[in-house]
Amino acid sequence: MLVLSRKKNESIMIGDTIEIKIISVEGDQVRIGIEAPRNLDVYRKEIYDVIQEENRLAATNQADWSALRQLIQSNKDGKDGQ
Repeated sequence: MLVLSRKKNESIMIGDTIEIKIISVEGDQVRIGIEAPRNLDVYRKEIYDVIQEENRLAATNQADWSALRQLIQSNKDGKDGQ
């Protein structure tokens, strides 16, 4: 992890297109501004974690639906042969 010290109105560049600017420092709270291309998603970490968990659950549920479809199809095939 890179650790940098910045003061109000100073910035950090990530690559050529992302600028993180310190807007204000009040007590233990720091306000930052992020300039990034519109096609790049920027989330607070806690929101990003929730999105990742929802995606993981959706992928797991999708696999369960696939297994259910196979079970229904095999039952269907078994009845057609009787």
